[in-house]
Amino acid sequence: MQICLAPFTVNKRFPLTISRGTTAQTTNILVTIEQDKIEGWGEASPFSIVREERKNTDELIRELQQIIPILENYHPIERQEIEEKLKELQVSSSLQAAIDTALHDWMGKKTGLPLWRLWGLNRDRIVPISVTVGINTPQGARKRVQDWIALMGAKILKIKLGNPDGIEADRAMILAVREEAPNTILTVDANGGWNLDEAIAMCDWLAQQGVKYVEQPLQEGEEEKLSILYARSPLPIFVDESCFSSRDIPRLANCVHGINIKLMKTGGLSEAMRTIQVAKACGLKVMFGCYSDSILANTAMSHLSPLADYLDLDSHLNLIDDPFAGAILEEGRLLPNDLPGLGVHHRRN
Repeated sequence: MQICLAPFTVNKRFPLTISRGTTAQTTNILVTIEQDKIEGWGEASPFSIVREERKNTDELIRELQQIIPILENYHPIERQEIEEKLKELQVSSSLQAAIDTALHDWMGKKTGLPLWRLWGLNRDRIVPISVTVGINTPQGARKRVQDWIALMGAKILKIKLGNPDGIEADRAMILAVREEAPNTILTVDANGGWNLDEAIAMCDWLAQQGVKYVEQPLQEGEEEKLSILYARSPLPIFVDESCFSSRDIPRLANCVHGINIKLMKTGGLSEAMRTIQVAKACGLKVMFGCYSDSILANTAMSHLSPLADYLDLDSHLNLIDDPFAGAILEEGRLLPNDLPGLGVHHRRN
């Protein structure tokens, strides 16, 4: 098979601030594989978590260029062998995700079926997505809520907390959002921005504000403290940065209520499916999330969305120059289409 890459830059409509910093622009990588005159597409986007050595786009491109000659000896149908080779070479998870997604896209196009049909899933089970409001001043948060409601009539808001100014700033932001959108479902993601005492206090307080659940309250690396919070929190606790793949779930299963699965963390749809199955076997809820991904990556995850309890696949909605089109937003739900494979194509200007 032939493998090609093409970097592309996307810009956010609203810069996103979380506890680790602010992002306004990213350069992602389109990976294409070709065999039998069929192309499969995948996306790699750089992300930053403590346990994953951050590589910028140029570093990811150099890494991919080094492994392409090895991978081109395989046929796209040899997905198991390719996955094992990528792990043996310790390839960055976002590149693994792009390659695995492209292989699935190729397979779907080869068979003439969209992935959700190939897997026997039911689109009617897909739940609405949330949209994200980054860390901001109370006034700024109000404006962002207004923007999202005007843009898509948002019914579920994911509020980023963990403000460097402390939990009082977090509380002020929540109160402003709640006042601006009194009937909207609110969830919270602290991105590891609290210590244990702050997390306990905030979970108690957020429950009083009608928040549905809290994601990643403690910093990645402090998982031993989750059992204390789990015992004391009136709200369900989800983890994101603390859970990369199915291998992380056994040590977390007794101290969280759910996990956030992201394509770039897991290393592809193959591992995402395994992570879903292990999580459900352990009685955990499953959420899908994203980084600064285009609709290409979010469409890939939308094909697995009938298996998810919560969906945060909103990054593409905050892009002003997404080069792709794919899954369609209908009544708040991100639905994969009926085209073969991912069903993603270049956007017509």
